[in-house]
Amino acid sequence: MKKNIKYSICFLMMAFCASCATDGKIHRPEAEADPFEGFNRSVFEFNYQFDKYVMKPVAKGYRAVTTPFVRRRIRSALSNLREPLSAANYLLQADPKSSAISLSRFVVNSTLGLVGTFDVAEGWGLKRDHATFNETFAKWCIKDGPYIVLPFLGPSTPRAAVGMAFEFAFDPVFWATYNDANIRDKVAYSYAALQAVSLRESAMTLTDDLERNSVDFYAATRSSYLQYQSKLRCFNDVSDGTEVYDFDFGIEDEDMAFQEMENE
Repeated sequence: MKKNIKYSICFLMMAFCASCATDGKIHRPEAEADPFEGFNRSVFEFNYQFDKYVMKPVAKGYRAVTTPFVRRRIRSALSNLREPLSAANYLLQADPKSSAISLSRFVVNSTLGLVGTFDVAEGWGLKRDHATFNETFAKWCIKDGPYIVLPFLGPSTPRAAVGMAFEFAFDPVFWATYNDANIRDKVAYSYAALQAVSLRESAMTLTDDLERNSVDFYAATRSSYLQYQSKLRCFNDVSDGTEVYDFDFGIEDEDMAFQEMENE
């Protein structure tokens, strides 16, 4: 009897392994999503060191010399400057209602909200919900492409990278100061630096938790990013979500890390 049980267990284990294998290899969805893993890990390590010795200390210094109230006001103002881009993206996504809400938020918060430092529009029922070019491309069914890690900028995909380039090119702050090169350069550099420091400070707890609770920080970061990206759907997408990346490294709600960074 015991012998039969052992044979049964061995048979089940072999059947399970066979079901997971294709052409004698274990199916690894993360390998399919990240075909340039070796290169990406090198860039990730470079970014990690840059963050460790430059960005994180600056973010800590920023946190030390400011109060939570001041940081919230700065984040609110920076978020308000993105509303015109959100309005444009909602139009491109054939969502005029959301576009009108974004424009209304920009007008209300830029005036009554003291240049966006206070989110007055939220209290009026105009909820903040930013849209990006990456989301717009996804809506129009442009494929994501393989996972890549960009120097300084971090996790991305070809679609997201192009979307990021569009964000930079159509930034309202750049165009508002376009006619005066001297002012444009000063404002653009200051604006970009403030954005980077504010974003890094707001994400500090999330990234620290992700690193502390993961066996492989690179893999956990990739998992978080790809899970967020996989939630972006196109107009004619009728899938049941079975293609969603799900690389679990024991981090609860790890995909929310990048979503919260995007919404800051």
